[in-house]
Amino acid sequence: MTDPLTQRTDGVSFLVGLIGSGIGPSLTPPMHEREAAELGRRLDYRTIDIDVLGSAPEDVGELMRSAQRLGFDGLNITHPCKQLALPHLDDLTNDAAALGAVNTVVLGAWATGHNTDWSAFARSLESGLPGAVKERVLLLGAGGAGSAVGYALMRAGTAELVVSDPETERAEYLAANLGRRFPDRVCHTVPATQVAKTVGACDGVVNSSPVGMAHHPGTPLPPELLRPPLWVADVVYRPLRTQLLLSAQANGCRTLSGKGMAVHQAAEAFRLITGMVPDRDRMLAHFDELERTGAPAG
Repeated sequence: MTDPLTQRTDGVSFLVGLIGSGIGPSLTPPMHEREAAELGRRLDYRTIDIDVLGSAPEDVGELMRSAQRLGFDGLNITHPCKQLALPHLDDLTNDAAALGAVNTVVLGAWATGHNTDWSAFARSLESGLPGAVKERVLLLGAGGAGSAVGYALMRAGTAELVVSDPETERAEYLAANLGRRFPDRVCHTVPATQVAKTVGACDGVVNSSPVGMAHHPGTPLPPELLRPPLWVADVVYRPLRTQLLLSAQANGCRTLSGKGMAVHQAAEAFRLITGMVPDRDRMLAHFDELERTGAPAG
């Protein structure tokens, strides 16, 4: 296994990219660029939107190889390419291999895949919902983000994780994978048609699906199902106040936005790609500023 921290000493600037779908509103580019500037370095962050390029998610391998040839120092990978990227990497960290998904790729002589999503969600959950009961949690979405969230919840002590995804096979794969890694816990699936009957018996629910994103508006659950003492978390952060969270807040539930996960995963990805240690509090403040001013992502 390669050293997960690549120390850069060969210049003053970095070139980083984000591969995904509908990533125009992403705040990751300005967060990386601002933090590099605060540390006295230049970082150029490019969005590589498969929708704009007319590419398929399965083209992520060629996009990564092209970025490597062009001299990119690293990439962030987001929906819907986090799992599809795996076969095109030269190396994986243990966490990325366990999750079967990557969100950060460090480039050099070879491409190494990392997953900073799970630890970012864990940090966000601990600080944003202190004391929240996590005995039984419903996880909506079994893609790359869902894999990270499920892993984080199991490590945080969740005894029973219920996974639901429109793609039944994907949900079953995630449940089986987590079940093998946490044999003393229960992890199973529920079809989308049965989710309404499941929510009431859960302590919390996490939306790790794209529903609620700017390009996927809506809510994954009917508002009437969101009642205290249920807590509700969403990994979506553009918009920060998704319809799911607004409904949950209106009904009196404790909520957790995607802000913490977005910033903490960006901070760790920044460290991996540049070798510099970011100031997480400063990045959180910068995120708030970008949200407040409605600054463009680029």
